[in-house]
Amino acid sequence: MVEPIIEVRGLSAAYGGPPILDGVSFDVRRSEVFVILGGSGCGKSTLMKCLIGLLPPAKGKILIAGGDIHAASGKKRAALLKKFGVMYQSGALFGSLTLEENVMLAMEEFTRLPSDARRLVARMKLSLVGLERFTGHFPSEVSGGMQKRAAIARAMALDPEVLFLDEPSAGLDPVTSAGLDDLILSLNRNLGVTFVIVSHELASIYAVADRVIMLDQTKKGILAEGAPADLRDHDDNRFVHAFFHREAVPA
Repeated sequence: MVEPIIEVRGLSAAYGGPPILDGVSFDVRRSEVFVILGGSGCGKSTLMKCLIGLLPPAKGKILIAGGDIHAASGKKRAALLKKFGVMYQSGALFGSLTLEENVMLAMEEFTRLPSDARRLVARMKLSLVGLERFTGHFPSEVSGGMQKRAAIARAMALDPEVLFLDEPSAGLDPVTSAGLDDLILSLNRNLGVTFVIVSHELASIYAVADRVIMLDQTKKGILAEGAPADLRDHDDNRFVHAFFHREAVPA
């Protein structure tokens, strides 16, 4: 069994009212592509916020590479933050900066590398995602798919062990989305990066996911877990079946 790089135990999360998630536990194995999926309002974004340290759990704990992201402070927290990178759904690139300058941002904050070294690393990361000819372009000058790729390059700036991607295929046409799936698989296989992806795009889920968890709004937790093809073909829960077969849920 491959050791987990992320361990979630008894996680409950809320925004000041009733819990959105309650008693959630799972592991993410090192170097796998792990997808969080489910219907609208099931808690996917809430779980992602907890995993990356933006929302403290009401209960439970989250360990990343053995460290508790929410309990750590100071230098220990900074060290844990370097272990993962995040690509937000919109890309969240700074429009006034070139793609190269966007990728350099994290290095400026977290490293003491000289400017020339930061620039070289930024160009290497952009090359990894196929944007070596667009380093000097601004986000508005490239396509939506290129913006997503640049956001992945920025998330990789500090050589993290885990990459969190929030709806990477959102707003992309099928061809561009398939190209992004190929990039994810390439980075996973060639660099050993662990991916945690929030998605509801079935084609992408089947293409990239080693394992998935399906969250459920009523259960406030995990309804199903496993390889997507196995859940599609063998899970007898009607909600799981409907999701993976793109069918309406029977009344």
